[in-house]
Amino acid sequence: MALPIACAIAVPQFNFIINNIFLSGLGEEKLATAAITGVYYLIFAVAGMGLNNGLQTLIARRAGEDRLDDIGVLFRNGVLIALFTALLFILFTKFCAPWFFSLTIHSKDILDRTLSFLNIRIWGLFFLYVYQLRNALLVGTNQTRWLVIGTLAEALINIFLDYGLIYGHFGLTALGFNGAAYASIIAEFTGLIVIFLAMKWLNLTKGFNLLSGKFYSWSHIRLIGKTSIPLVAQYMISVFTWQVFYILIEHHGSQALAISATVRNVFGFFGVFSWAFGATTNSMVSNIIGQGRSGEVMYLIRKISKWSLGLSLAIFIILNVFPRLILSIYGMNEDFTIQAIPVFRVVSFALIIMSIGTVHFNAVTGTGATRINLLIDVIVLIAYMLYSYLILEYFQMSIVWGWASEILYWDLILTLSYIYLQKRKGMFVRL
Repeated sequence: MALPIACAIAVPQFNFIINNIFLSGLGEEKLATAAITGVYYLIFAVAGMGLNNGLQTLIARRAGEDRLDDIGVLFRNGVLIALFTALLFILFTKFCAPWFFSLTIHSKDILDRTLSFLNIRIWGLFFLYVYQLRNALLVGTNQTRWLVIGTLAEALINIFLDYGLIYGHFGLTALGFNGAAYASIIAEFTGLIVIFLAMKWLNLTKGFNLLSGKFYSWSHIRLIGKTSIPLVAQYMISVFTWQVFYILIEHHGSQALAISATVRNVFGFFGVFSWAFGATTNSMVSNIIGQGRSGEVMYLIRKISKWSLGLSLAIFIILNVFPRLILSIYGMNEDFTIQAIPVFRVVSFALIIMSIGTVHFNAVTGTGATRINLLIDVIVLIAYMLYSYLILEYFQMSIVWGWASEILYWDLILTLSYIYLQKRKGMFVRL
């Protein structure tokens, strides 16, 4: 179940990696800009993931309760919320992002390039959000193997168009840095269409009455909002602090920012496996609670944690044995590689803690206690931002120590989630 979910979660991460690999050919400063634009878009991408996870929890709970007729109603209203949310975020980017970045980014070239890119890239939210909700339906109904098809289609289109639109190959116009924005939007649209066709093939549109009946239901909108809004807020706040982290890194120079861009790619790509186990935990915990088997929740968490930890240990070994091989993909010079390797090692250790922390954190989501998720994340992010500011801005220490903030973040997430789950035991939220 976790492997196909990993493929689906990898979509935005894989797009960022592909974009950055091709953009690295335009120079270090372009790669540095990609760090800021990538994280900014990720802020809004994870908002969709929050809506997706909330809807996934509800769908899995209804599947466990054998209330299949309610699944289509939940899905339709989720799409309505997603499209409205995407429109709000696009308007925010158009009118508010220039003001924010003009106050925080020191380099005028990076600022101009960032705003130009985002004014194009942000339109992909419409396609991404609906794509994510279709994933929620497939995961919640245990049809995860079909997620691989959409992911593969999106990845191939993104590679083809990145090469064509950034450099002007295949008879396409060379658009440089902005070519990556157009490539990603088209790739997201392709993934959405492929997933839709897969659902038609599975006959899910009829099986769950996805396209029939009243399009909106205020009671279901309120239920989705109650479950998802804390997750949306949690994810957006979390990644926004990452945006602030990158702005603090930018104050250390373009090379530090370019190194952080490559490290974020590695962290994001290999982290999808842990996030996939987390999404699996969310769905399975909600499902067994719906079946009235709350006493098995902690046993399930332990089993999934072992799988997640085992895979992360293998990734840890790969990253520490072959760091130069991985960095060589970006085609940077020797000094860049030497400076980046210590940061790689810190991040690889953070991945180990994250592998267990994200399972426990998503287990809290699966119980329906999404407000507790938000509370935990706010507490942890205050500690995270305080540490990052002191290390990078006040004491002006190396970015190696700055990236150690990921270790602090996931250690606190694991600790607080574990404490909550132990105290609640079988007493979980009814949805």
